[in-house]
Amino acid sequence: MKIIARKKEIEELERLYSSGRSEFVIIYGRRRIGKTYLVNRLFSDRITFSYVGARNQPPKMQLQRFANQLREASGSVFAPTVTSWVGAFEELRKLIESKPRNERKVIFFDEMPWIDTPRSSFVEALEYFWNAWAAQRDDIMFIACGSATSWMVDKLVKNRGGLHNRITAQINLRPFSLGECEELLHAHGCIWDRYTITQCYMAFGGVPFYLTLMNQHESLAQNIDRLFFMKNARMSEEFEELFNALFPNADKYIAVVKALAAHREGLMRSEIIDSTGISGGDLSKILENLRRCDFIEVYSRYKSAVRNSLYRIIDPYVLFYFKFINGNHSKDEHFWNNNINSRQVSAWQGFSFETICLLHLSQIKKRLGIGGISTNSCSWRKVGSTAEQGAQIDLLIDRADRVINVCEIKFSETPYAITKDYEERLRTKMAVFRQETKATKSLALTMVTTYGILPGIHSGIVQNEVLMDDLFAL
Repeated sequence: MKIIARKKEIEELERLYSSGRSEFVIIYGRRRIGKTYLVNRLFSDRITFSYVGARNQPPKMQLQRFANQLREASGSVFAPTVTSWVGAFEELRKLIESKPRNERKVIFFDEMPWIDTPRSSFVEALEYFWNAWAAQRDDIMFIACGSATSWMVDKLVKNRGGLHNRITAQINLRPFSLGECEELLHAHGCIWDRYTITQCYMAFGGVPFYLTLMNQHESLAQNIDRLFFMKNARMSEEFEELFNALFPNADKYIAVVKALAAHREGLMRSEIIDSTGISGGDLSKILENLRRCDFIEVYSRYKSAVRNSLYRIIDPYVLFYFKFINGNHSKDEHFWNNNINSRQVSAWQGFSFETICLLHLSQIKKRLGIGGISTNSCSWRKVGSTAEQGAQIDLLIDRADRVINVCEIKFSETPYAITKDYEERLRTKMAVFRQETKATKSLALTMVTTYGILPGIHSGIVQNEVLMDDLFAL
């Protein structure tokens, strides 16, 4: 099977392979995102040596496994004796030197953060191997992968020691878009329509591994029950495993995402501090690492100070987990099938569709024909003591051509009908926004829906439409 999506990443890796100089490449991204799969499939018959770090294993065990890999790569009967990472890299050097000089050598270290155990001196040995020998050659492509993004960035990208400015390329592997998920699901036999795929994205997000767990002979609802709610379900422990694998002191990270999940519109930094008790540098590091792993994003507010920016969860799986899995003590193994038409699920789908739209801003801009125009995407909220006094706009696209797209997002099974009351609410919301912000740009009401707006006497207020199909653009 061909590699789904990742076109830009493949082009970049092939360019680096053919560069004619030694390359130190890092690939990072959250667990299950497809880093190992990408490298192994792309370089399947071109890897000279590969090693996978093991979680929670002492240096002695890591080194023994490394020696065994060297034995296999060299075709030797005996594994070399290595007692330190300096010695391990020396043996790796011998393996590379045994290969023809005009042959490109791909060295692949996977789950590198797990190799760097306390007092292992792994990073220092890696620095010496690269600076004193590998960087002086022109035939080595060293690829380092890791799910613990904070380690990859802090220890390699932002290294202030021997690896400072030594990384020649870095690739951040991101979750799939809707269009890429459609391609992957269809390749695995799940020939679902786009409405179903959008619902699938609401629960699993764009994580390729999760999508490969789908059974093509089951409905989406049956798949969700099998993977989340049945006894010993495959993904019943995934959340804890995910965060413990990605972050040290995972409990603090979980506390932050739990607080954010309870407030769908997001929280300001001060509100996160009040909710979790975590502050200062600790909170800054947690928020940055969560952002690097595509769990959260920071959204500015229209004409508001940076300190009032909102931190919002953008990972659909995490939102699904806190809404339906965490704290769910139901023994119903068919929970999803039995609740799919409930108000609770309907409200969740509406919010999840908003999150999906935020993740597909480039597709929305493309549909509006403003892909080449400089824009700033933000939210706006006026807090009032009553519903009439307050107002909220989840997505504003503030354009350099003096237009603001005021986006209303609706998820429904059929074309959306704008009633008289809803038209009045929309007009009031836009009037309050202009009055409160003193906005002088033209306001263009933009509806983002699944199947469009039903023509009617109240639909004339809509100036632009974006459909679910538009979000699938690649």
